[in-house]
Amino acid sequence: MGKPTGFLEFEREVSHASTPKNRIKNFNEFHSMLPKEKQQIQGARCMECGVPFCQSGMMINGATTGCPLNNLIPEWNDLLYNGNWEQAYRRLKRTNSFPEFTSRVCPAPCEAACTCGLNGDSISIKENEMSLVENAYASGYVKPKIPEIRTDKKIAIIGSGPAGLAAADQLNKRGHHVTVFERDDRVGGLLMYGIPNMKLEKHIIDRKINVMKQEGVEFVVNANVGENVKASKILKEYDSVILACGASNPRDINVPGRDANGIYFAVDFLKSTTKSLLNSDLKDGKYISAKDKKVLVIGGGDTGNDCVGTSIRHGAASIVQLEMMPKLPDQRGEDNPWPQWPRVCKTDYGQEEAIAVFGQDPREYQTTVKEFIKDDKGNVCKARLVKLKAEKDANTGRMMMTEISGSEYEIEVDLVLIAAGFLGSQSYVTNAFGVETNERTNVKTEPEKYATNVENVFVAGDMHRGQSLVVWAIREGREVAKEVDCKLMGYTNLT
Repeated sequence: MGKPTGFLEFEREVSHASTPKNRIKNFNEFHSMLPKEKQQIQGARCMECGVPFCQSGMMINGATTGCPLNNLIPEWNDLLYNGNWEQAYRRLKRTNSFPEFTSRVCPAPCEAACTCGLNGDSISIKENEMSLVENAYASGYVKPKIPEIRTDKKIAIIGSGPAGLAAADQLNKRGHHVTVFERDDRVGGLLMYGIPNMKLEKHIIDRKINVMKQEGVEFVVNANVGENVKASKILKEYDSVILACGASNPRDINVPGRDANGIYFAVDFLKSTTKSLLNSDLKDGKYISAKDKKVLVIGGGDTGNDCVGTSIRHGAASIVQLEMMPKLPDQRGEDNPWPQWPRVCKTDYGQEEAIAVFGQDPREYQTTVKEFIKDDKGNVCKARLVKLKAEKDANTGRMMMTEISGSEYEIEVDLVLIAAGFLGSQSYVTNAFGVETNERTNVKTEPEKYATNVENVFVAGDMHRGQSLVVWAIREGREVAKEVDCKLMGYTNLT
């Protein structure tokens, strides 16, 4: 696919990012796409590798390798190289419901598994994807496709994140009547309020939702099923129900002083900023502000990085980001060969901005919080930290991070953001529908299936598999749609 010698002739080239000190002046996306002719050259780099690991979607050594959506990457790279932009977009859409989202927020396991990356730079798959979908909108290829025939089946989808939207999109195409219930005031779930504008501007979501509305999908916002909307009413009025509410329980830090004022979960911090930004461009002041604050971010993943980037845009006085685990190597280790996901140190946009603003990387590795210290008004004013080391547990044989005696120290803080991950589905939803959960509080199903223990109730996405990638949520949304369709109709022709 592509040009057979393209990977030898052309260097990898990606979009240009604004400098950190310029982009922190606003909350906009900050990459400028390549011109079309240059993007086509990037398609030419896709080599005839025989076995395209990029589209494999396998789990190797506990991590995703290749695209879980099994995107037909070599095919649309070839079409892109040859200038067949519309056909390339159509091929992309065969397997991916929302390339406008994945091309912005997916960590690109496809590129990590690219054969060209074994001895050089991988193909710029993610940016090729974005160029195809953005060109499709600009060229008018993206038009509502209203089903010619409607069934009499009604399906309720609880949650409008990527899994719920993918299921809705597929089932509506089949001709069923689909209603999506969203507890927030805007559609999008994780995409809307969990991911900052810098990574995904919200008009991108609204653009796609408007297409889905024209195609016949109904959206109901401010509908918190299990609280202000009764689950029993949903079960009575709809033929099938799909739960796609995400893994919404943030993991807490239970140490002395946790009840101090000024300590928030990252999801609440990020949501408040996005909501205020959309409502008033931050003029209403209805958000958790980091302006002039000494910020402590607990957690080193994507959400922690988003907290760093958002805090800098607020005008934070300083930022420290804690990571419990040791710093990863800068290069692949011998025990982490291609095509495994590369376990290497990544400096993301928020850390880049912190380095530019404060002159140093905000991350403190092998460190955790021992105690939060309050002032006389009950506000957090300091954090007592402790260094950690890796030791093998005598009982399990697993490596555990344990405290180093005498390594405690204090830092001044007046805003703490907990970005330590999520622990599964929320009980008020699962209890309302009576579905069983497993030991991790994810909704239980048979392996590779999506039906719950309750008749006509299905589950997909993070609520089913636990906190995961957007591409996995989209895949599960498409898979549950097939299972629901087959249950309702006796067969399915969904792909």
